[in-house]
Amino acid sequence: MKKIRTLLFVFLLVLTSCLSLLLYQIETEKREVKGDLIELSTIKYGLFNVDQWKDIISTIVIKKIDEFKLDRSNRGLMKTKISKFLYKIIGDLEKRYYEENSGSVSGFFKNGVASLTGTFDKIKQDIPIFSKQIVDFVDEPKNKKAIKSYIILKLNDYRKQTFAKFDYSLRDSILKKYRAGNQTTTIAELRFKVDGLEQTSNKFKFALFLIAIISSLTILLFKNLNQLEFILLSSICFLFLMLGLGLPMIEIDARVNEMNLSLLGEQIHFQDQVLYYKSKSILEVINLMLSKGGIDLFLVGLLVLLFSVLFPLLKLISTIIFVLNDKSRKNKLLNFLVFKTGKWSMADVLVVAIFMAYLGFSGILTEQLGQLEHLSEKIEILTTNKSQLQIGFYAFFSFTILGLFISSKLHSQLSVINDSID
Repeated sequence: MKKIRTLLFVFLLVLTSCLSLLLYQIETEKREVKGDLIELSTIKYGLFNVDQWKDIISTIVIKKIDEFKLDRSNRGLMKTKISKFLYKIIGDLEKRYYEENSGSVSGFFKNGVASLTGTFDKIKQDIPIFSKQIVDFVDEPKNKKAIKSYIILKLNDYRKQTFAKFDYSLRDSILKKYRAGNQTTTIAELRFKVDGLEQTSNKFKFALFLIAIISSLTILLFKNLNQLEFILLSSICFLFLMLGLGLPMIEIDARVNEMNLSLLGEQIHFQDQVLYYKSKSILEVINLMLSKGGIDLFLVGLLVLLFSVLFPLLKLISTIIFVLNDKSRKNKLLNFLVFKTGKWSMADVLVVAIFMAYLGFSGILTEQLGQLEHLSEKIEILTTNKSQLQIGFYAFFSFTILGLFISSKLHSQLSVINDSID
């Protein structure tokens, strides 16, 4: 029976090792692909991109110009409005001409000539002809094309004068990397790839979750464990710790899921615009704090490294030494590391802190995004908070529980350990 039980632990360790390696490889690949997907989906390439708006406005204006067609009803109306405008312009010009020439002898003769020849009256008589020519000019296809070209040229000029040139080098490198064509096609391909990796990853996660449950149950149900079984369980616990430290614990993801607005009667639509995204593992956060933070962040990073990484590792190593070496069991330092570090280690506290941070971030993002949705009644905005706990959190949680069970079991059968070698 003992041999079968030991074989079970060996099988669990081998299975955990294989699954952990495969899961780490898949999660690493998924992070890389998702990172590229997030970059292409960020709001700087969509809603906040001046080139996008230039294209949108150009398209709408060009469409309106193409749709502009004069028929009998609006042709007459336009000729009337143009005629009124020309009459007013020429009337103002005539008035100003006579006023400017009224103060001198030469001006007196100029006004007289203009009055006798009826210069301004003749111009006014030709206004209907001018109006027809202007309407014909506007309605001519080649002139519409010239107007469209002029508008696009002016939009480009205004964009260059108002905004700095946008850097597309990172986006272009991603498009080149996947060779999927344009940005929209690449995003669709990356989403499909991420979904496939996620499905595969979920199978491994589920299997590891079962291993954690089975390992915990064996510790609780089996009365006495021998040295080899303690070592095997500690090794399984170590693998969960490595996954917890190396893989992301929490993912903060806020985005505009959908935005609709109307401009000149045309609908403008933006979808899946990422506002903010971060996904970090414990080791990455510690490295960030130690290398790029101030003295305060450096100290916090040092504490997290000490209590949530070094202490757990030392506890697992000390447990193995304690089980294998009879003489070491009298060592006070070793006893402290095996049985007392639970009070000093922040592993369990970190799990709670990460969970509470997730709840806090999620609540804040949901509230802020909700306010964004009610900015204007004329703009339809649908936001979403896709923040979630990641595999690193669950792996670290599994390590914490297993570590507590192992330590408790070891403490309860100290007298049996001494006689456990067969």
